[in-house]
Amino acid sequence: MRTSTTARVGQYAALLAYLVFLAFPFLWLISTAFKPPRELGSLHPTWIPENHTLDNFRQAFDEQPLLHAALNSLLAALGAAVIAVVIATPMAYVMARRRGRLARAATGWVVVSQAFPFVLLIIPLFLVLKNLGLINSVPGLVMVYVVWSLPFALWMLAGYVRAVPAELEEAAAVDGAGRLRTLVSVTAPLLAPGIVATALFAFITAWNEFFFALVLLKTPEKQTLPVILTHFIGAEGVADLGPLAAAAFLATLPSLVIFALIQRRITGGMLAGAVKS
Repeated sequence: MRTSTTARVGQYAALLAYLVFLAFPFLWLISTAFKPPRELGSLHPTWIPENHTLDNFRQAFDEQPLLHAALNSLLAALGAAVIAVVIATPMAYVMARRRGRLARAATGWVVVSQAFPFVLLIIPLFLVLKNLGLINSVPGLVMVYVVWSLPFALWMLAGYVRAVPAELEEAAAVDGAGRLRTLVSVTAPLLAPGIVATALFAFITAWNEFFFALVLLKTPEKQTLPVILTHFIGAEGVADLGPLAAAAFLATLPSLVIFALIQRRITGGMLAGAVKS
């Protein structure tokens, strides 16, 4: 009994330490965003600003086109999420329901492709977009984000498809429904939590992505929020810390709000995938 209690206390302590480890950068970012310049340069920093100010936010909007960059990020993230889910859903259905070497090879390729480093992808993608005339454009960036997120979306949705009882599809086939009608009317509604979770993944990864946007977008009016944040760092590597923290804090809010709104559906989808028929 004593050993069980000690183990449980240790588990909770480890979980608390992990939560503190995750929350520390974000809490420090919020604190920095509201500090005046005098406190930012203090040798003895404090968690809570002694004289909180909104000047960092005003300065951030005055110095950089944050709203326009946020619109570019929103268009790229939404476009990538929608297209990735539309493409991945029928492909994941085929991967999950079909049996054979081809299906196993496709699943293996999806897993292996996640190990490719970005530098191996950016050159061929850059050449393809250049030939299509999509360099320095949001549609071109959307195409790159779809290619980048599609393998994981396939792998994720295939797991949700396997959790849907095949007997439901067999019953639909007996009633005369074809493959497409079965997918749209029977399987897709049951996959709603998985589709939402996959779309969230694609949206957040595209919203926070930096490397592809830095390489493909050249002019400030086309750049996304992560790239615009680098403009708060001077030529000598000195960061304008207050406005940078304020802009970074605003850039993280959409991901947090979206996750908070649909986290119940994500949890429900995970539980559904864990239950066998």
